[in-house]
Amino acid sequence: MIIVMARGAGEAAIAAVVGKIRAHGLSEHVSRGTERTIIGAVGDERVLSADMFELMDGVERAMRVLKDYRLVAREVHGSDSVVHVRGIPFGGKQLQLIAGPCSVETAAQMDASAAAVKASGARLLRGGAFKPRSSPYSFQGLGVAGLDLLLEAGRAHGLPVVTELMDVRQLDTFLEYDVDVIQIGARNMQNFDLLKEVGRINKPVVLKRGMAATVNEWLMAAEYIAAGGNHNIIFCERGIRSFETAYRNMLDVSAIALLKRETHLPVIADPSHAGGKAWMVPALSMAALAAGADGLMIEVHPQPAEALCDADQALDPQAFAQLMQQLAVLAPALGREL
Repeated sequence: MIIVMARGAGEAAIAAVVGKIRAHGLSEHVSRGTERTIIGAVGDERVLSADMFELMDGVERAMRVLKDYRLVAREVHGSDSVVHVRGIPFGGKQLQLIAGPCSVETAAQMDASAAAVKASGARLLRGGAFKPRSSPYSFQGLGVAGLDLLLEAGRAHGLPVVTELMDVRQLDTFLEYDVDVIQIGARNMQNFDLLKEVGRINKPVVLKRGMAATVNEWLMAAEYIAAGGNHNIIFCERGIRSFETAYRNMLDVSAIALLKRETHLPVIADPSHAGGKAWMVPALSMAALAAGADGLMIEVHPQPAEALCDADQALDPQAFAQLMQQLAVLAPALGREL
């Protein structure tokens, strides 16, 4: 930690700061400039906080040298980490596509969705059994019955499944069903009790960014999971709220590039929720991959007009197949492969 003393701070104020540093088991390095004195706390700064010093007389500000997130930070793990889902790598050279409907509706719908996902070359099937909706009167998902249909379709077509966990009380059910990837949605990104629980299990977790979360808050949410012992974390940028009303959310392409610099963990993007319109999905998909994303999560429905949830943003099987062809052309230019 670095403590910057205010201009004109006296020796007594400097001595008090040094004393507090030593009291916590660290040593100090004092640099006296012409206008200000800067004091460095040498040692494990995790025992210190900026507030400890900024409230002291003569202190202008205090700053951490190390980031608050450690386990997920690239500075402590320089090479890219690869998260495997039943042998499928996230974070390596190969780009991964997770696709399927927003919500599980019927057995026929899920079978058709899985068939379309498989035929187009995507490797994981998504589908919501439990749905967090803005309105209490909207379709909330089929619950446990939806897990049955999702797992049945995924296993029949050889696709690992991704589905959202909304409540700690549902975790045992997810484990009983052996869900391949647990998704923590935007509304639960800072549900710390939920994050702690998924941190105690050995399951891959897709952590979506909160609708108004900073990148630092997002990284700290992942740290909760990693601190519990589960390092199988995949970040998912799904768009954030902005002043613009012409589209659903703003895909933060800058955040993808920044996150690839800040963390060693894989990063994917959800262009469906970002744009909120099916016609925007191809352009946003390519932009996300160009920014460094390791994969995409895309909504695909056999008949989007009849979808019970987020119909406007779902691609039909033909549109998804066309997108996969476009991505197959783009991937080699980015040094990646589908």
